[in-house]
Amino acid sequence: MASQYDLTIIGGGILGLATALKISAAHPDIKLLLLEKEAELARHQTGNNSGVIHSGLYYRPGSLKARLCVSGRKELMAFCDASSVPYEICGKVVVAINQVELPRLDELYRRGEANGLKGLEVISPERLKEIEPHATGIKGLLVPQTGIVDYRKVAAAYADKVRDANGDIRLSQRVVGILDRGDEIILQTSGGDYRTKYLINCCGLQSDIVAQMTGGGSHQSIEEEHRIIPFRGEYYKIAPEREFLVKNLIYPVPDPTFPFLGVHFTRMARGGVEAGPNAVFAYAREGYRHSDIDLGDLWRTLSFKGFWAITGKYWQTGFGELYRSLSKKAFVRALQKLLPEIGENDLVPGGAGVRAQAVSASGALVDDFIIKQAQRAIHVLNAPSPGATASLAIGQSICQMAEKSFGLK
Repeated sequence: MASQYDLTIIGGGILGLATALKISAAHPDIKLLLLEKEAELARHQTGNNSGVIHSGLYYRPGSLKARLCVSGRKELMAFCDASSVPYEICGKVVVAINQVELPRLDELYRRGEANGLKGLEVISPERLKEIEPHATGIKGLLVPQTGIVDYRKVAAAYADKVRDANGDIRLSQRVVGILDRGDEIILQTSGGDYRTKYLINCCGLQSDIVAQMTGGGSHQSIEEEHRIIPFRGEYYKIAPEREFLVKNLIYPVPDPTFPFLGVHFTRMARGGVEAGPNAVFAYAREGYRHSDIDLGDLWRTLSFKGFWAITGKYWQTGFGELYRSLSKKAFVRALQKLLPEIGENDLVPGGAGVRAQAVSASGALVDDFIIKQAQRAIHVLNAPSPGATASLAIGQSICQMAEKSFGLK
């Protein structure tokens, strides 16, 4: 006989855990289950990101990203304070290296002001040298509210809160089928079946596949409208004896036509300094190396018309990212625009993460969060950066959606 739950969350990353935390706190009598396919929590996007507490600088004022990042950052810091999770608000600089980037830098300042950021400061090259002595640029933007944290520790603290509230977290439970029986949903997993009244899909890289599993009704259009295209971000680490080149965080002015921030330098909460990432198309949704190929994932990408539309738009940018992936010399040249003293011998191999990027059928890289509601399910279909920073705010938003859609009392 399959176990019976009121509400099940699929996905043990930071968003699934934050959602479980919010719902279990607001509705302590609910029998709540969280399923994670891996043997540990926070295995993918949460455990492989750069650990930045984003300020809310980049996002279009009024967008979900802007609102949830700003409120989520404050709530995240309060949670870390209460749960003894270490973090640091160290600030960062965004550096313009030529005249072309100055209007974009000014636009970032305007966005930051509109999103309620405090202490933003447009800085001269001389002031930049005071903050980051080895960086170079013609103008900069100081963003004091940016910070660093280890999101794996945050996720573990969320999980502790969920367990304390009698939430059931089960690992190594890969969902392989979903059957909607009208009055309940049957989740078929690698560890057995589970019965649940309602479902929340926080599966990140697998979110559109899980949404499609639910079948019928409004779910039919999910993969037609958007599909997850995986982009691998590869990092180098600065050799310990050269870490003095970077005091905190040094970022370029982002390209407004491409939703990635460009290679940058990040001091890590768990030690060391990362340089990167690039953004290359991955041949598997969990493809952390060039040699990682999943034919099913690859077919889902290649059979989606949005992939070919995006390829037509960004093929030059894509080739540039791939070239930097294959050539350390090219990667270093990109880094030297911000930090001229960095050399090939200063970099050692780092890690990689895979970003779950929703792409529309027209080939648009979806910029904002996408959370879709159905009769018995809620699907989080796009929540890349700053998803971790905004996790508690996103979890609260999903909790409110669940209260309305599922009639939670």
